[in-house]
Amino acid sequence: MVSAQVGLWVVILLVVLALIFDFMNGFHDAANSIATVVSTGVLKPGQAVLFAAIFNFVAIFVFHLTVAATIGKGLAQPGVVDVHVVFGALVGAISWNFITWYYGIPSSSSHALIGGIVGAVISKAGASALVFASVMKTVVFIFVAPLLGFVLGSIMLIAVAWIFRRATPSRVDRWFRRLQLVSAGAYSLGHGGNDAQKTIGIVWMLLIATGYSAVGDKAPPSWVVLSCYSAIALGTLFGGWRIVKTMGQRLTKLKPVHGFCAETGGAMTLFMAAILGIPVSTTHTITGAIVGVGATQRASAVRWGVAGNIVWAWILTIPASAFVAAIAYWVSLQIF
Repeated sequence: MVSAQVGLWVVILLVVLALIFDFMNGFHDAANSIATVVSTGVLKPGQAVLFAAIFNFVAIFVFHLTVAATIGKGLAQPGVVDVHVVFGALVGAISWNFITWYYGIPSSSSHALIGGIVGAVISKAGASALVFASVMKTVVFIFVAPLLGFVLGSIMLIAVAWIFRRATPSRVDRWFRRLQLVSAGAYSLGHGGNDAQKTIGIVWMLLIATGYSAVGDKAPPSWVVLSCYSAIALGTLFGGWRIVKTMGQRLTKLKPVHGFCAETGGAMTLFMAAILGIPVSTTHTITGAIVGVGATQRASAVRWGVAGNIVWAWILTIPASAFVAAIAYWVSLQIF
């Protein structure tokens, strides 16, 4: 069952820490789902976070646990992960999330968690203990996800502009105020389906490492799935307003039609990634889609200085969270 050196209290502590990360993920990434509907005035802030939180949770009934399996079993060699690795990974991810939330920078909670796992695993057993194919797949999608969001968001806007070329601006605005609810719901569904599963994956990793779940299990316990989806939905409900302002107002000026195209392009990317089991960043995806929509209107519509600062945060996320995780791993060895 559980190693004699690992008390049940340690496992409970780490599950709670994982749910705190999950809550912060929803809190931090609420902007991804609601920034466009808030900035275009389609929904009031309180309505928007409730709307997004509901769809975050509903994703539990839509997506298979493919992303959870990638995180839980695919990043480190069997037998390497222990309670110290999980502790380091979570502390690294939570620390980076807090820093970027404080400064209003839309960074990736997903890549913060993956960076945390990488840093803690390397501290324990060296780089050879990582499954490089899975790690590299995630790293590649740091660039692929925003590029897909950019392309799909741009294509959506071009298609909409052609379809509604004879419609009056007021009619277009009226239609897309309604349609933006559909696109925001789809994006929130993709957000829950991708991001909640990352926390499910790390809790599953912990349970396997401590003997509470078998390596051969095809799915984590139901209570893990339910608690992780609930935590991310609650986090979204509280919202991260500093980042909402950056995403919805500072990158480019959005109208309902632009919000619809960005969210639809982003949702398509997230659905594809969730089906393939690739842990992508919802932040990268929607940022790329918003920039794509803005640039399709005209290049000067995008505040490229703000976009550049966001990209720097993306580049730093994995190494920064890995560094903190490595320190947290060594500290945990002295605590339990």
